[in-house]
Amino acid sequence: MTNLAIAANGLRKSYGDKSVLDGIDLSVPEGTIFSLLGPNGAGKTTAVKILSTLIGADAGEIRVAGHDLAADPQAVRAAIGVTGQFSAVDGLITGEENMLLMADLHHLSKSEGQRVTAELLERFDLVEAAKKPAASYSGGMKRRLDIAMTLVGNPRIIFLDEPTTGLDPRSRHNMWQIIRELVTGGVTVFLTTQYLEEADQLADRIAVLNNGKIAAEGTAEELKRLIPGGHVRLRFSDPAAYQAAAAVLGEVARDDEALALQIASDGSQRDLRSVLDRLDSAGVEADELTVHTPDLDDVFFALTGATVPSQTNEAKEAVR
Repeated sequence: MTNLAIAANGLRKSYGDKSVLDGIDLSVPEGTIFSLLGPNGAGKTTAVKILSTLIGADAGEIRVAGHDLAADPQAVRAAIGVTGQFSAVDGLITGEENMLLMADLHHLSKSEGQRVTAELLERFDLVEAAKKPAASYSGGMKRRLDIAMTLVGNPRIIFLDEPTTGLDPRSRHNMWQIIRELVTGGVTVFLTTQYLEEADQLADRIAVLNNGKIAAEGTAEELKRLIPGGHVRLRFSDPAAYQAAAAVLGEVARDDEALALQIASDGSQRDLRSVLDRLDSAGVEADELTVHTPDLDDVFFALTGATVPSQTNEAKEAVR
């Protein structure tokens, strides 16, 4: 059975009479990217703060990196890194000085701190800017420096709380590549994001948080299949083939002008094979077949009743 980097059962947190987390369960396997989605105020940042020992939970059993969070928070802190929504970079000092300061905080020797700093500055393409004040960095450079600083302590688990907020599409795309490389190197990433395309692109598993509870959890594809509206569209150039396909497929939406048929489908391989087998049995072949499934925008809206974050379209541009 895959080892869990994070395991939380019955996690609860309230502020006054407002329940922010209402008994949620989370399981994050080692070496994966787990994304927590939810509308503003859903409790995503609260979950990150609890799991990273910054605030206490009201109830729940939590293990992070194999350690009981309540009994041994110091061991948890030694195994994790956190990059929050707002940059932890000190703009008054250079990028290199920010890194060396972080090395001091991790009690590295001077030589070890210099070695780690040099390696990470090179890894994150910050060597040329290393001697410049961090205030002069672009948003993307500051975010790279942020994550580089997080890696000084060689964490096994990294919490990224909306790490690409405010970045332009190119910088966001570059950050996605960095996150993928971290996981390839064996790091576990717990990601919260307002960008639905970001979760779709990166996460091995996604949980949707709403009203303090997990509304759904699964892979991006599993979540998309929860929402109705998926279909297969077949287009024909031969009117006779179009009519024959309509007859053999039964309940379909017809577009007689375009010679196209639309059949409800969950997009699964089994469903597609059923459609194709019925066409084969009638000796009919479509000229084009396209599969349309709901995207995470649809899932997010259906599960939370919230409006889809405005950043989503910008995120989509990053991968076009």
